[in-house]
Amino acid sequence: MTRNPLNRAFIAIAAIMLLHGCATPPSVPGEAGDDAFILERDLAGRTVGDGEFRAINGTQRGFTAYLEGSWDGAALTLVEDFVYDDGERDRETWVLTKTQDGEWRGTREDVIGTARGYQDGNAFRLEYEVQLPGEDGGDGMTVKFRDVLVKRDDGVILNTATVGKWGFRVGRVALTIRPAGPGEAAAPN
Repeated sequence: MTRNPLNRAFIAIAAIMLLHGCATPPSVPGEAGDDAFILERDLAGRTVGDGEFRAINGTQRGFTAYLEGSWDGAALTLVEDFVYDDGERDRETWVLTKTQDGEWRGTREDVIGTARGYQDGNAFRLEYEVQLPGEDGGDGMTVKFRDVLVKRDDGVILNTATVGKWGFRVGRVALTIRPAGPGEAAAPN
C-alpha cells in the first residue's frame, strides 16, 4: 500500500497548526472592561488574588496571592506572597522598569533573563521564562509564561497565563485580583 502525499501534507499542516495554537499567547478575556489595565496604576498598593494552576496532565493547584506594589516613577516593585491550598508558601518579588520605548523589562528571583512587558490595547502582556524547582529541591524544568492582564468594569483585574514548554502549552493559570480588604494586607501566618 502506498501512502498518499496529500495525507502526509495534511498531517504536516495539522501538526504545524496545533503547534502554533499551543504556542500563541492567550487572547484577551471577553470580560475585559473599557478601561485599560495600566501596570503602574493598577498594581500599586495592596491587592489580593485568588488563582488556580491547571496542567495538561490534570494537576490542579489553587492559591491565594497577597500582592504589594510600589511605583517610584520609573519601576514597579511587586512583592508576591503565595499561599497554596496545600499549605506551601512562597515569596517572589518583581522589579518591572518602564523603558523609553514604552515597554517594560522585569526581573524576579525565578525568572531566567529578563521579562518583557507591553501594552496591547486595553490589555497588558508579560512574557518570561521560569526555572521551576525539581521535586528533590534541585533544578526542575524551564517553562515559558505568557500573561495577559485586563481590568473589568468593576475594577477587578484578571490575569490569565499560558505555560509552555518547547512550543506546547503544558498549563494555564487564572488569577482574579481585587483590592485588599481590612485584614488582608499580608499573607496569614
